[in-house]
Amino acid sequence: MKYVLLICGDESAAEHADDGCGGWSEKMAERGVLRGGAGLRPPGDATTLRVREGEVLLSDGPFAETKEQLGGFCLIECADLDEAIEIAAAHPAAAYGTIEIRPLLDL
Repeated sequence: MKYVLLICGDESAAEHADDGCGGWSEKMAERGVLRGGAGLRPPGDATTLRVREGEVLLSDGPFAETKEQLGGFCLIECADLDEAIEIAAAHPAAAYGTIEIRPLLDL
């Protein structure tokens, strides 16, 4: 089953932006469960898009003001939720932020 790990943290998590994953990515690739992922630039660099009544509306920055921000994601493929939890718990960001584990839709 495929899952996305959404790596979130508050503003203090930004100090970890250049830390990398401490070998986690390499270990998960060797294990054969990592399918991709990337870190994200800060929310201030975002452009938010909406289409209302056929009109494209753009705004700078994130859509919502929240304390937690999405900092990156990892796509994994593993047997079940239990394995996904074990994989997410080993990610270094779990020690200072939050990791949301979300199954992908089968299309």
